[in-house]
Amino acid sequence: MPKMKTKSGAKKRFVLTGTGKIKRKHAYKSHILTKKSTKRKRALTHFTTVNERDLKNIKLCLGMK
Repeated sequence: MPKMKTKSGAKKRFVLTGTGKIKRKHAYKSHILTKKSTKRKRALTHFTTVNERDLKNIKLCLGMK
């Protein structure tokens, strides 16, 4: 049986932490930034963890079981 390939889009978007959680970036930070407040843009800069409802699909995309 061949090895499972990692989805290349997922490996660019997600980071695995040491405790097994998956980190992701916030959306809405790529364009049309002039109408967004500085506080809002600064809050979107930081990473957050993936919701537990999405973990199964993301782990499949990353080649994990």
